[in-house]
Amino acid sequence: MKKFFETLANVWKIEELKNRILITLGLLLVYRFGAQVTLPGIDATKLEGLASQTDQGIGSILNMFTGGAFSQASVFALGIMPYISASIVVQLMGIAVPYLQKLQKDGESGRKKINQITRWLTIAITLVQGPGYIYNLYRTLPGDAFLLGFNSFSFLFSAVLILVTGTIFAMWLGEKITDKGIGNGISLLIMVGIIARLPEAFIQEFVSTVTQDQGGLVKLVFEVILWLLIIVASVLLVMAVRKIPVQYARRTAGGDFEQDMMGGNRQFIPLKLNASGVMPIIFAQAIMFIPAAVAGLSSSETAQSVTGAFSDMFGLWYNIVFALLIIVFTYFYTAITVPTNKMADDLKRSGGFIPGVRPGLETSDFLDKVMSLITLPGSLFLALIAVFPAVVVNLMGVQQNWGMFFGGTSLLIMVGVAIDTMQQVNSYLLNRHYDGLMKSGKNRKAVA
Repeated sequence: MKKFFETLANVWKIEELKNRILITLGLLLVYRFGAQVTLPGIDATKLEGLASQTDQGIGSILNMFTGGAFSQASVFALGIMPYISASIVVQLMGIAVPYLQKLQKDGESGRKKINQITRWLTIAITLVQGPGYIYNLYRTLPGDAFLLGFNSFSFLFSAVLILVTGTIFAMWLGEKITDKGIGNGISLLIMVGIIARLPEAFIQEFVSTVTQDQGGLVKLVFEVILWLLIIVASVLLVMAVRKIPVQYARRTAGGDFEQDMMGGNRQFIPLKLNASGVMPIIFAQAIMFIPAAVAGLSSSETAQSVTGAFSDMFGLWYNIVFALLIIVFTYFYTAITVPTNKMADDLKRSGGFIPGVRPGLETSDFLDKVMSLITLPGSLFLALIAVFPAVVVNLMGVQQNWGMFFGGTSLLIMVGVAIDTMQQVNSYLLNRHYDGLMKSGKNRKAVA
């Protein structure tokens, strides 16, 4: 523990790192403050209906990703999610649209143009989602909650404008954190919103388990231990890689080929077990909205049963279909984001090769085969973590809000963003000759 605090002290010795951390914390504080500001024209004391709507089910997911702003009719009610949706759309369009493919190959200038396209698409998505959110307020809140009138055009116009502005401002905060702070700004905004819901969810579970005698303190301790074990499993999933050994030829003055190959440097290609991250869960979650929405258009008994089955995110059929979709999307997203052909070409151009595998097409086929083999256990593990909240809610009687932290997108986002941020801090420490966060905090001697 002493070494841990010494390492934290070393963090503050690095002026640039300290400033970046302070900037990050300050901008995150601004975001959390904005999430508490209710839309002008709405009585903040009459939001009980909206809060009860987001206590369970799919509404709780939306509320979690916005850090409670959705249930508070905040100026950040839509959060950063429209930007995430726009990023996904642009990334998928990059597979089929030649113009975007060209931009992806243009380096920094192409990246800036893609970011600009993503920003404009974010505004377009927010302009669609904003009126939808206001319509939901009309259906959920009582008429006297609208201070400017129930169907006032001035309220509708100003509320949509503020929601769009709030999303743009949140997007700007995320980009500033990435540029001036530490870590990925957009991911940090989502993670902070998720963590903000954690204390309330745990307190609800504590009250239900201990004070209402629904298992007692022993059950609560078991739940916390299980939660920590799932976090460890998620860390292993995020960090797990399959190392493919690579040999690089080292040229000699004589040009002897055999000597070149035998005297080369060995490295490896790290292929991640879960190369797709949380994207398959996000894709699958979006698809799961469709059956209930389509079935809701009909009043037949069959349609009503389908609506009920796919509206209960802790139900059996919902989670079976959800898990299958995650497995499918894991293979799909890995196939489009891991360019084995490009990896093989780059390896060949740099004079590297995989021992026992010919450069070029054979190397590409080998890498593709390995990715297919490791993606199977990765997709199964990802699906298991995604549906685990339903397992603990139904089998252990855990409160739904607390159960959401036992897996799914929220847990994987927290783990992934925390690891990424720690790695960036670690790089600063190692560059300044300190041991990293996972090592002792002693000052390391500079190597000449």
